Amino acid sequence: MPPPTHPTTRRVHGCRGTATAETAVVLPVLVLLVGVALWALGAITVQLRCVDASRAGARAAARGEPVVEVRARAAAAAGSGAEVDVELGSGTAVVTVTRRVAPPWPVLRRLLPPVVVRAAATTDVEPGGPDR
Repeated sequence: MPPPTHPTTRRVHGCRGTATAETAVVLPVLVLLVGVALWALGAITVQLRCVDASRAGARAAARGEPVVEVRARAAAAAGSGAEVDVELGSGTAVVTVTRRVAPPWPVLRRLLPPVVVRAAATTDVEPGGPDR
């Protein structure tokens, strides 16, 4: 007569390798989620840099600096790949900084489009500044 076996013992032996199979399915999803989280964190960081850059450009415009200098200050603060637009009105200046943020890995770049991050700052310009 064979030794008695517990019913759960049979099931465990019949399900060998399921943990490995589940891990093999879940691991790529976790890696994808980490990549998306890193991309979102990078976009937030770039957004903050664009806000700081637009404010730096607006301060330069408020002091009456030339448009070339305003663009240079904002572009330096925003980092590489930033587009800076300066609009001068009657007594005001609007500095807009725009940057594209692509996903961090080539696999994600094929799946997800880049995000466009934009920040603008408006300021009053001192009268009698240099010609722009």
